[in-house]
Amino acid sequence: MRLEYVRHLGGPNIFSTKPVSLARIELDELTCQETTDQPGFAAELLELLPGLRDHHCAAGQPGGFVGAMSRGTYFGHVTEHVALELSGLAGRDVHLGRTMWAGADGRYDVMMECPTDEPEDSAVPSELCRLAMTVVTDLVAQRTPDVTAHLEAIGRTAERERLGPSTVAIAEAARRRDIPVRRVGGLSMLRLGYGCHRRLVNAAMTEQTSAIGVDIAGDKMLAKKLMARAGIAVPDGVVAKSEVEAIRAADELSGPVVIKPRNGNHGRCVTVGVQTPAELRQAYRRAAAGSGSCEVIVETYVPGKDYRVLVVDGRVAAAAELRPPCVTGDGDHTVIELIDLLNADPRRGQGHSRPLTRITVDDAMLAHIAAAGFQPGTVPTTGQQVTLRRNGNLSTGGTSKDVTDQVHAEVTELCRRAAAVTGLDICGIDLRLEDIGAPLFPPSLAGSGRSSGGRQAAAVIELNACPGLRMHLAPADGTGRAVAEAIVDRLYPAGALSRIPIVSVTGTNGKTTTVRMIAHVLRQAGLRTGMSCTDGVFIGGRGVLEADASGPRSAEMVLDDTTVEAAVLETARGGILRRGLGYDKADVAVITNISADHLGEDGIDDLHDLVEVKALVAEELRSGGSLVLNAADHPAAAIADRPAVRKNAPVLRYFSMTPGNAIIERHKRSGGICYEASDGQVIETAGGLQRLIMNITELPGAFDGRATHVVANALAAIAACRAAGIAVKDIREALRTFTPGAVNPGRGNVYAVAAGPAASAAAGPVLVDYGHNAAALQATGQMVASVWAGEPVAAITLPGDRRDDLVAESAEAVASWFGTVVVYEDEDRRGRAPGEMRELIAGAMRKIRPEVHVTFADGPAGALRTAVEMAAGGPVLFLYEKLDPALAALEALDATPWPEEDLMGDLAGEPIEVDLPVELIKDAGQDDTSPLPAAEPFAANLREPDEPG
Repeated sequence: MRLEYVRHLGGPNIFSTKPVSLARIELDELTCQETTDQPGFAAELLELLPGLRDHHCAAGQPGGFVGAMSRGTYFGHVTEHVALELSGLAGRDVHLGRTMWAGADGRYDVMMECPTDEPEDSAVPSELCRLAMTVVTDLVAQRTPDVTAHLEAIGRTAERERLGPSTVAIAEAARRRDIPVRRVGGLSMLRLGYGCHRRLVNAAMTEQTSAIGVDIAGDKMLAKKLMARAGIAVPDGVVAKSEVEAIRAADELSGPVVIKPRNGNHGRCVTVGVQTPAELRQAYRRAAAGSGSCEVIVETYVPGKDYRVLVVDGRVAAAAELRPPCVTGDGDHTVIELIDLLNADPRRGQGHSRPLTRITVDDAMLAHIAAAGFQPGTVPTTGQQVTLRRNGNLSTGGTSKDVTDQVHAEVTELCRRAAAVTGLDICGIDLRLEDIGAPLFPPSLAGSGRSSGGRQAAAVIELNACPGLRMHLAPADGTGRAVAEAIVDRLYPAGALSRIPIVSVTGTNGKTTTVRMIAHVLRQAGLRTGMSCTDGVFIGGRGVLEADASGPRSAEMVLDDTTVEAAVLETARGGILRRGLGYDKADVAVITNISADHLGEDGIDDLHDLVEVKALVAEELRSGGSLVLNAADHPAAAIADRPAVRKNAPVLRYFSMTPGNAIIERHKRSGGICYEASDGQVIETAGGLQRLIMNITELPGAFDGRATHVVANALAAIAACRAAGIAVKDIREALRTFTPGAVNPGRGNVYAVAAGPAASAAAGPVLVDYGHNAAALQATGQMVASVWAGEPVAAITLPGDRRDDLVAESAEAVASWFGTVVVYEDEDRRGRAPGEMRELIAGAMRKIRPEVHVTFADGPAGALRTAVEMAAGGPVLFLYEKLDPALAALEALDATPWPEEDLMGDLAGEPIEVDLPVELIKDAGQDDTSPLPAAEPFAANLREPDEPG
């Protein structure tokens, strides 16, 4: 067996709304073999991994997988279940899996669910697949697999990569409020929200955390001085740079002291209750090692209990008493054995990955129990408690007890003031006092150590800038507190927005133009818009990335920009299949049309498969969002009836170029919202009332409606913008300035090019377009024939990564409209041999139109020059693969943009009078004061709408 690759689909995908991995495996020698062909295999596998007996498989109940093996199943399927079982043994709580045939015998795609916030570059999924394949092949070869070491390594990696309890709690709290959450790489950093509402969190530190406050808290002596100046009681302390200085400082302070690193954290390398010179020397060396320098702090030991108080946004969110780790004797086990039993608690893990930390046996712990008369081999009597450390820090194995409801008002005020010293928005206050529920001495007596009248002394030991939340989330005793919610509420107060409007556009043809139209309108309406499409990423109309940016990473780039107020995202098939969506749900989803293209790639073999992929955009829609569908395109229109679409109760908005469309008429009768091209106008129908949006003659590049695909793109864009609550006048004004050459480069651009150098040479039109499938080329050919007189000539190339039959269909579409064709191959042949595409295209053309005149040329410049010369002033269609070489070819022929007025049509700007069979008809330049019957999703979140509807 071979593992070809593993992909990570981090966003919602065709398998699940959760992240999944997709592994391509080749069975090689096991191709077409089943489990029943290997006697004893199933029994040996179940003996090795008995948990497989509980796997449901397709049966929907335990034992389903065992039954599948007994009947005979392929080894790709076995590998999936073995990998899932190993995943569980490695500590990953995932269950979903699926094995799919991948286009050839012995080739399978194995999908497995991934933990929600596992890093996308994690090696764990691929290592699980490799180990599962090893198990299968070893058993087939009658070898006994040894999975222990490899599985333990995978488990350690998974544990190391897992978000800590604090970050997990913040992520879960945000998701409960429907705030988008995305992890940054393998860090404890989260991106919350989208666009201008995006916030960053790193464990319990936020982008609003004061950098100066962090520095203050990190320098324990500076924090001590500032708190003392604010009248807050702190233990006396001295910085020592050597063992001698530490001993001298302890003598000055008198009594037991605490020695700790000046810049340490998590209670590491802290020694409490130091008294003798020998203890001082050892404690100094330990603290200096933890500090990374010779500087340590020697401070007065404050009697009492250890408490941690969490202050968020100036308010106490939780409080916990911290208790040192201890074991309780049973009369049978030694101290070290009792520690091992304590560490077996599944709540304990390495570092901060679990609610509790495993207890480490080190010199400090051994010295502490020795002072109490115990050794590691001592067997405590039944019920006898052995305290393992003097301090109760969770990082050294301590536990916590929630005391939030017991905090006295004077202690609350003390903690609030201590946090204010640093200016930290989230601060952990380490206190030492006898009872957190009792009142305090006045500041002048706080350090006296005396107690009278129920009052007590208290001291702030430290301030923590990125406090752990474990002790508050899951205390060993008491109630867990909603501290993560308090942090999220600090970033997003009640009523605050966390999302920006998202319009997601997919389909086979027209995606890029529709996306550009929508973004153009939103900018006209005053929104700073981010857009991703096949030409790049654009923020506020300016390009920030030049690339094919129709995938999830480009969408994330838009959504991470903190200046963006609305996002318009082209969502292509390839990105969905390879990475999933780059967002969790959209406000408006647009499906322009679905026709045969890219078949034979990524397991998509027919139109039904393609619909399954494109439909994801409609399915991942917010509840009550708007779904814009092409009523004239059956595959697209049928998506409205999918259960996964209907569950979100979307507002359906159909559009069609054809008056009288059956779906449109039925939708109208039910009061639905529709957009049609009728008698030279774009009409919106909603609740039985009609509204004029604009005249088609006002739309650049539409040629009085003869460019039907341009009008269809505009209808889709108008429907999306109306769903966004954009006013009619803003839509009309924006689309009137949507000149293809200026704002839609490479799509429907028309240039004037002279047929020769002579002054008398006629300048003919050259239509530059990116048609790459039969449906698009049929529409383009029809447009050329209806707009310009004369015999048209085409200069074309087609993408080499398409299946031969699809290339042939595209070539036939060209030949059906063009009697003369110049064929050239793109520089990137996409795996084709030199000349292969030219012959394939020419052959297909001649098959459907034997008299077609086909000429070959080298590159786009040569093809365009030849086509222009052959057209002799007639129209030329120029198809390209890369825009820059196409523009260079035009420049070489001194091409100039076609006059704008000719793109608009003969009646541009003049209203066309028609009789509409309804009450309400208004001029497109006026506001309509009557509300639409369906709620508009998001404009009100950002600006005052110009229209109540």
